[in-house]
Amino acid sequence: MRTGDTKRLADFYSLFGLIFEFHKHGNSPFHYSAKIGQTVLEIYPLTKSQKEADKNLRLGFGIDNFDQTVLSLKELKVSFSLEPTQTDFGFMAIISDPDERKIELYKK
Repeated sequence: MRTGDTKRLADFYSLFGLIFEFHKHGNSPFHYSAKIGQTVLEIYPLTKSQKEADKNLRLGFGIDNFDQTVLSLKELKVSFSLEPTQTDFGFMAIISDPDERKIELYKK
């Protein structure tokens, strides 16, 4: 993912239990990286030609401490486009990250 504020976005995704490392490899810029099982989520700064982050990416996370996470997000005034509710796909909520990407949160 690319963003205008890598630290802010890494701090936001840390609310879901992700642990980020700040590093650089090769000629890449410094960025944040977290492992989710065998998947790697990386947060990079915008490219020189980008004016803003791409808002079309949509991620989903299964959350162990769903109720507490939702309370924390509400305290932080995070925008909910779907309040926690039972759906055909499970108990979930949809929020927006700081760059306005939609994030699906599922209760494990």
